[in-house]
Amino acid sequence: VVYTLYQSQFGKPESGGFCKLFMMDYRNKSDGKGLTPYQGSRRCFGEYQCSVCSRTWVSGNSWADMGQKCLSCNINVYPHHQKPLQATDGMNLSGVKKEHLQHLCEKCKSLGYN
Repeated sequence: VVYTLYQSQFGKPESGGFCKLFMMDYRNKSDGKGLTPYQGSRRCFGEYQCSVCSRTWVSGNSWADMGQKCLSCNINVYPHHQKPLQATDGMNLSGVKKEHLQHLCEKCKSLGYN
Protein backbone atom coordinates (compact mmCIF):
# COMPACT_ATOMS: atom_id res chain seq x y z
CA VAL A 1 0.00 0.00 0.00
CA VAL A 2 2.75 2.47 0.95
CA TYR A 3 4.76 1.49 -2.11
CA THR A 4 1.70 1.92 -4.35
CA LEU A 5 1.11 5.40 -2.91
CA TYR A 6 4.80 6.22 -3.40
CA GLN A 7 4.71 4.90 -6.96
CA SER A 8 1.59 6.93 -7.78
CA GLN A 9 3.32 10.10 -6.55
CA PHE A 10 6.82 9.58 -7.91
CA GLY A 11 6.65 6.92 -10.61
CA LYS A 12 8.12 3.46 -10.92
CA PRO A 13 11.69 2.92 -9.64
CA GLU A 14 14.54 2.50 -12.10
CA SER A 15 15.27 -1.03 -13.31
CA GLY A 16 18.03 -1.32 -10.69
CA GLY A 17 15.38 -1.13 -7.97
CA PHE A 18 16.25 2.30 -6.55
CA CYS A 19 14.34 5.38 -7.56
CA LYS A 20 16.19 8.60 -8.36
CA LEU A 21 14.50 10.50 -5.51
CA PHE A 22 15.77 8.03 -2.92
CA MET A 23 19.28 8.02 -4.31
CA MET A 24 19.45 11.84 -4.19
CA ASP A 25 18.83 11.60 -0.44
CA TYR A 26 21.24 8.71 0.09
CA ARG A 27 24.56 9.75 1.62
CA ASN A 28 27.69 7.91 2.57
CA LYS A 29 27.83 7.78 6.39
CA SER A 30 31.53 8.58 6.29
CA ASP A 31 30.83 12.09 4.98
CA GLY A 32 29.73 13.06 8.51
CA LYS A 33 26.38 14.49 7.43
CA GLY A 34 24.13 12.15 9.37
CA LEU A 35 23.79 9.16 11.64
CA THR A 36 22.29 6.92 8.94
CA PRO A 37 23.08 6.23 5.28
CA TYR A 38 19.72 7.65 4.11
CA GLN A 39 19.13 11.36 4.76
CA GLY A 40 15.71 11.87 3.16
CA SER A 41 12.31 12.44 4.72
CA ARG A 42 10.59 9.19 3.74
CA ARG A 43 10.30 5.88 5.56
CA CYS A 44 12.55 3.15 4.21
CA PHE A 45 13.79 -0.39 4.89
CA GLY A 46 16.71 -0.62 7.32
CA GLU A 47 19.16 -3.28 8.43
CA TYR A 48 20.47 -3.12 12.01
CA GLN A 49 23.22 -4.82 14.02
CA CYS A 50 23.81 -4.23 17.72
CA SER A 51 27.43 -3.39 18.51
CA VAL A 52 27.15 -5.00 21.98
CA CYS A 53 25.46 -8.37 21.41
CA SER A 54 25.71 -8.60 17.57
CA ARG A 55 21.95 -9.18 17.29
CA THR A 56 20.68 -8.33 13.79
CA TRP A 57 17.23 -7.32 12.60
CA VAL A 58 15.50 -5.59 9.72
CA SER A 59 12.67 -3.09 9.77
CA GLY A 60 10.33 -1.53 7.24
CA ASN A 61 10.06 1.40 9.65
CA SER A 62 13.49 2.95 9.25
CA TRP A 63 14.05 6.72 9.08
CA ALA A 64 16.95 9.12 8.56
CA ASP A 65 18.96 9.78 11.73
CA MET A 66 16.62 7.65 13.85
CA GLY A 67 17.53 4.39 15.57
CA GLN A 68 15.77 1.46 17.17
CA LYS A 69 16.63 -0.10 20.50
CA CYS A 70 18.11 -3.57 20.59
CA LEU A 71 15.59 -5.96 22.13
CA SER A 72 18.38 -7.70 24.08
CA CYS A 73 20.63 -4.82 25.20
CA ASN A 74 18.17 -1.93 25.21
CA ILE A 75 20.69 0.40 23.50
CA ASN A 76 19.86 2.61 20.52
CA VAL A 77 21.18 1.19 17.23
CA TYR A 78 21.28 3.07 13.93
CA PRO A 79 20.80 1.18 10.65
CA HIS A 80 24.00 0.31 8.79
CA HIS A 81 22.12 -0.07 5.49
CA GLN A 82 18.90 1.49 4.20
CA LYS A 83 17.02 1.13 0.92
CA PRO A 84 13.64 2.15 -0.51
CA LEU A 85 10.56 0.19 0.44
CA GLN A 86 9.52 -2.18 -2.32
CA ALA A 87 6.32 -4.09 -2.87
CA THR A 88 6.57 -7.83 -2.37
CA ASP A 89 5.61 -10.19 -5.15
CA GLY A 90 3.36 -12.05 -2.71
CA MET A 91 5.83 -14.89 -2.25
CA ASN A 92 7.63 -13.56 0.83
CA LEU A 93 5.09 -12.71 3.50
CA SER A 94 7.36 -13.21 6.50
CA GLY A 95 6.86 -10.41 8.98
CA VAL A 96 4.02 -8.75 7.04
CA LYS A 97 1.68 -8.94 10.01
CA LYS A 98 4.46 -8.42 12.53
CA GLU A 99 3.67 -5.69 15.04
CA HIS A 100 5.94 -2.64 15.14
CA LEU A 101 7.45 -2.30 18.62
CA GLN A 102 6.88 1.42 19.14
CA HIS A 103 8.58 1.48 22.54
CA LEU A 104 11.87 0.53 20.82
CA CYS A 105 11.55 3.03 17.97
CA GLU A 106 13.16 6.46 18.22
CA LYS A 107 10.86 7.90 15.51
CA CYS A 108 7.70 6.72 17.29
CA LYS A 109 8.96 8.17 20.56
CA SER A 110 9.69 11.52 18.89
CA LEU A 111 6.12 11.58 17.54
CA GLY A 112 4.66 10.73 20.96
CA TYR A 113 3.35 7.26 19.99
CA ASN A 114 4.95 5.58 22.97
